[in-house]
Amino acid sequence: MALWPFGKNKKKNNAEQPAQQEETFASGANSPEHTDAAENPTASEQPLSANAPAPADTPGDAAAAQGLHVTVNRHDAINGDMGPFDGDSVDIETFDFSEFSTGILDLKSMKIPLPKRSQVQVEMGAQGPKMLHIITEFGRITPVAFAAPRSTGQWESSVNELVENIQRDGMPTQLEEGPWGTEIAAQNANGMIRIIGIEGPRWLLRLTLAAPTGKEEGLTELAREVASRVFVYRGDDPILAGNSLPVTMPPQLVKQVQDEMERRKQEQNKPQEQSQQDTSAANKAAQEAAARQLFQMLGGNAAAQAAKNSEHHPENDPEGSDTSAESDDTTGDDSEGNGDSK
Repeated sequence: MALWPFGKNKKKNNAEQPAQQEETFASGANSPEHTDAAENPTASEQPLSANAPAPADTPGDAAAAQGLHVTVNRHDAINGDMGPFDGDSVDIETFDFSEFSTGILDLKSMKIPLPKRSQVQVEMGAQGPKMLHIITEFGRITPVAFAAPRSTGQWESSVNELVENIQRDGMPTQLEEGPWGTEIAAQNANGMIRIIGIEGPRWLLRLTLAAPTGKEEGLTELAREVASRVFVYRGDDPILAGNSLPVTMPPQLVKQVQDEMERRKQEQNKPQEQSQQDTSAANKAAQEAAARQLFQMLGGNAAAQAAKNSEHHPENDPEGSDTSAESDDTTGDDSEGNGDSK
């Protein structure tokens, strides 16, 4: 299969050409899916922080036991004309991917030129970020880079387990040949899952594809184009073969993940807040009922007292009326008397 051509950065060879503009593209954590295939992550996909199972002691033994014939084409990730490239040895700045990509997704252990009209989606799990996907017009691409031994055979030893996992999900599986050797392909009524594995110096790049029916070929071709432009950064840190290389998300993605986690936290707190509101409302209603009862009790006493006082109302007690008048007159007389004394 002929891949789209790309070459050295034109700015390096021609000062009149503009430099490639690299940007980190990121869509929201809730970006829409473009595929119905593999709605649930398959066992072939690895969480951002999870580790893949360690390879078999003898590469290819497990695959051979199932009668699987796995081929791995020789790939030069340092001096070759096609990637994936070893980022520790090859400078991505010397390449021009502008005809294919509008920006670079920098995950530290991988740098991926994103296809035009694509987005990045972070799949959230119960504890936080779970998977990172590239969403395209044809479907979904999930890239993961693993540490590998110096000797080759990591992909060959992984095929058997991956095939078993996919078949366990009820999808018929077959092996097909691609630019880098054997690829795993599985198809059902909803679409296709394909896994591409490529070995480099002490690393293995694996791309898991999920495409809806009718877009399988388009996603396969696009994913191979992406793989041929990926740069993997293994580094010198000791990492057990089979473990995924650490991923650092760009600030834009981190912010979106934080926002999504905060949104989920608020959603989880809503029932508790509603319960507290219900309890508060019940307490308030009880207090109001008690206040009404007390008011009625006090009102009853006041009415009784008023009835009792009515027995001594001035209209019924002339002496009381006269006493009141006398009190007023006495006040007046005192005033006059005080005036006379003055």
